[in-house]
Amino acid sequence: MTAQPVETARSLGLTGAVNARDLGGYPTADGRTVRHGAALRADALNRLSEADLAALAEQGLRQVVDLRSLAEVREAGLDRIPGLPAAEIVDAELSDTPVTVERTDADGITLHHLPVFAADFDIYVALRNALADRDADKQHALLGDGKAAGMMIGLYRWFVTDAVARERFATVVRLLAEPDGTPLLFHCSAGKDRTGWTAAIVLTALGVDRETVFEDYLLTNLRSAALIDHIVDTFYSRGLMKDPTLLLPVFRADRDYLEAAFEEVAAGWGTFEAFWQDGLGLDDGVLEALRANLLAPAE
Repeated sequence: MTAQPVETARSLGLTGAVNARDLGGYPTADGRTVRHGAALRADALNRLSEADLAALAEQGLRQVVDLRSLAEVREAGLDRIPGLPAAEIVDAELSDTPVTVERTDADGITLHHLPVFAADFDIYVALRNALADRDADKQHALLGDGKAAGMMIGLYRWFVTDAVARERFATVVRLLAEPDGTPLLFHCSAGKDRTGWTAAIVLTALGVDRETVFEDYLLTNLRSAALIDHIVDTFYSRGLMKDPTLLLPVFRADRDYLEAAFEEVAAGWGTFEAFWQDGLGLDDGVLEALRANLLAPAE
């Protein structure tokens, strides 16, 4: 594929969600392309400006899927979605069960809170612990010498091996395949890990080649580079960390992480097709509907 300028990189142009971008335009093995404006991926929408909201409204969204845990939502803030009050999510019981906020009119947006939460690989708890204890030695013991990267690889393997996680990812696919279900935007906190694996599943199912799937995944490093640099500088200047670069394996997308997820697919099911059916519980009907919604006809 031709490299894209950092300034565009498929971006939706949202200043409060710099990693929001379109999956459209990727070619598939049968000569078609992914339809523009149908499937969108993003980081969290809680920081959207009024201009961002106006730009997002122009996308004509039908559904938004939030993959953050309830704790993440409460800590960072609710999604800001054009015309949709979402307070019901934070009013829910202290659990990570799915919550749906239905659209209030025919042209409105439905919000699905589908938390993907791994207690054994809770990156956000690790980050919070690292920042709460400003002892450089303890921070290095927690994150250094490959531990942060190892935690991330474990998380990506968990995406595939955990039955509840698989069901949540499968639910996103089903929503994308619904009649009148698109345009749909799915996101987590950084738009990198849970969002990245969701995008990888969708693009692979559509027939996009594996290398292009990796290229889409790694675009996060272009879109989020300035924000990551700012966070690292802030952590250092505020004295939160002596060596904030210890967090870079958590902040950045890494090919090894996504490779680990695909390795688990191969180890557990042999092929992606078998994973689709037996791992995700999706049938040919869902696949046909997904392709009908997300693929433009061959020219």
